[in-house]
Amino acid sequence: MGNVTRGTTNPNRLRRMDRWIAAAHGAALRRADAPVAVDLGYGAAPWTAVELLLRLRTAAPHARVVGIEIDPERVAAARPYEREGLTFRHGGFEVPLTTPTERPVLIRAANVLRQYDEDAVADVWARLCARLAPDGLLIEGTCDEIGRRHVWVALGPEGPRTVTFAARLASLERPSDLAERLPKALIHRNVPGEPVHAFLRDFDRAWAAAAPYASYGARQRWIRAVRDLTADWPVVDRSSRWRQGEVTVRWGALAPGGG
Repeated sequence: MGNVTRGTTNPNRLRRMDRWIAAAHGAALRRADAPVAVDLGYGAAPWTAVELLLRLRTAAPHARVVGIEIDPERVAAARPYEREGLTFRHGGFEVPLTTPTERPVLIRAANVLRQYDEDAVADVWARLCARLAPDGLLIEGTCDEIGRRHVWVALGPEGPRTVTFAARLASLERPSDLAERLPKALIHRNVPGEPVHAFLRDFDRAWAAAAPYASYGARQRWIRAVRDLTADWPVVDRSSRWRQGEVTVRWGALAPGGG
């Protein structure tokens, strides 16, 4: 189920997303006896699936990764990279695993829905969330070509939970530069009157007010700006994540139309 995407990929492109997954979802992966993670739509080369296995195993040594691609030629090209804990399968949003009843603890769909219409997002989210294990997580979002700027939505079986903004801070002029990497559900909503527009506006203002902290580095400026944001926005993470150039906000605060 789905369409063949452009397949653009690069080594280390999803490192920020993977690092967040290991920190935020590592406990759930460890609780599972044989946790299965899916790299959905890994692209023309299997680098992101290979890297996901290595990074997840820092948090859950028994994790397995299944790379799924809708283009059978890409699956054939990836097969030589299979190893213990890493396999590749032909498929799409139906998420084919070893058995129809097997449910992944994690599905990561990076830079996939970017190439779909906005109207398709809700149905795809619902279909993927229905495939999750009870304590599973779907990560769906977008990043630039070399992984400097990311925005992703985290969803549980019940639906969307949070939105995370992550960046290599040295490359960022202002937080609203991340708007170009908003996931499909939000990218067309960055207009006056929409919550995500208001959030990025307030983030830019907090960033400007934190300019004196720039003398201590972009990281300290980011931390101060996020701390100021917490007065008006439901930021759910702490300074240990802010130091990584991240901030995570409740989905309900940024959802289109406030719903």
